[in-house]
Amino acid sequence: MDLISIATATTLTDWSERTFWRRFADGSVGREIETGKSMVDLETLRPHFCVPLEQDDISLIKEADAGDVDAQNDLAMLFLANDKPRNAIYWLELAVKQDHADAMHWLARCYFDGNGVLKDENMGLMWLSKSAAHGHIISQVQMKAMIEKFTEGT
Repeated sequence: MDLISIATATTLTDWSERTFWRRFADGSVGREIETGKSMVDLETLRPHFCVPLEQDDISLIKEADAGDVDAQNDLAMLFLANDKPRNAIYWLELAVKQDHADAMHWLARCYFDGNGVLKDENMGLMWLSKSAAHGHIISQVQMKAMIEKFTEGT
């Protein structure tokens, strides 16, 4: 049985944690206790996924849930590609906590565009500059262009 955290399950289904507790109680979603935490049976969620997932994506979900930073970023990209930006934000924020430059870049884009978060150019600029500082090539080019634009004519 593949088990995932309730937090991961909420991003896959768009259900609230409260809904999960109701589904556990009525038996429509499987639950196990693992190291003192309630975990969700991934297979019982399959009909309720809010994005189309391939079999390969199941291992990605498990890796992301286990804390793999690249998997978290990849899962965020899957949600962004399927027009689920709020779900993606959850995974991007987990990845940026582990200094993932690509996640920082995409989080910046979300803030600049107001995609899944309130539009905030200051937050976008902060994440773009952090991404550039962590070696993200595209972010570095974008920062350089912004600096050149800002300093031209001075």
